[in-house]
Amino acid sequence: MQNLPPVSHTALITGVSRSLGLGFAVARQLAEQNYHVILAARDETQAERLAAKLREAGHNATALRLDLADRSSIYEAADRLSRMIDRLDVLVNNASPMPDFCTRSALEIDLDALHSAFEIIVFGCWGLIQSLLPLLRKAPAARIVNVSSAAARQIENRDSGPLFSPAYSLAKHTLNTLTATLATALADTPILINAVDPGPVASHPERGDDAYDRSPAEAAKGVVWAATLEDGGPSGGLFYDDKPITVGLP
Repeated sequence: MQNLPPVSHTALITGVSRSLGLGFAVARQLAEQNYHVILAARDETQAERLAAKLREAGHNATALRLDLADRSSIYEAADRLSRMIDRLDVLVNNASPMPDFCTRSALEIDLDALHSAFEIIVFGCWGLIQSLLPLLRKAPAARIVNVSSAAARQIENRDSGPLFSPAYSLAKHTLNTLTATLATALADTPILINAVDPGPVASHPERGDDAYDRSPAEAAKGVVWAATLEDGGPSGGLFYDDKPITVGLP
């Protein structure tokens, strides 16, 4: 059996099912900083395949089944984690449905798509934080990172006209607001929570990535920065890499 290095912290990253995805890039970078990384995905087989790649590289990695659209799956994952680890230092809420890649008026929004987006991006994220709060509180200074999107900022720009992927945009906008709300609720704890916009990520070659898309490794840096903030760092903010984004301005 391979001798793995002792870990200093444990991190859970949701939505890790693609080797080219942002979640796996975040997991790899945290593993390289000596974190035990737990890769969560709806398909545990895919997550285990990626966890095995990290273990082959000499890192500590575990797979976990988690479907954020299924409340019972959240409870089961939290129960399994409570028996697996004694604390959780980092939670990265990366899981998200794909945008529908269309532009339309908010008056023409697909309500089924809206419900699906909110179920995962907002309610699933919120429910997971609630379920894992006991483990997060046991860490000396836990960090929560909610992966946002530039699409969310269309909502603040009232002159933007039709929205690109309106269901996705509205859900990510709400996630930013939830982040600030939870930061206030956690203000009397050492837990810091922030939202990070990773920018456009070149992770779907099958649909054709744009020339200006960032590599997953580059996009992951801001998420990892927020996941490893020192004590006294910001909480409740929205960032692009390590730079704050002013919400509400065009």
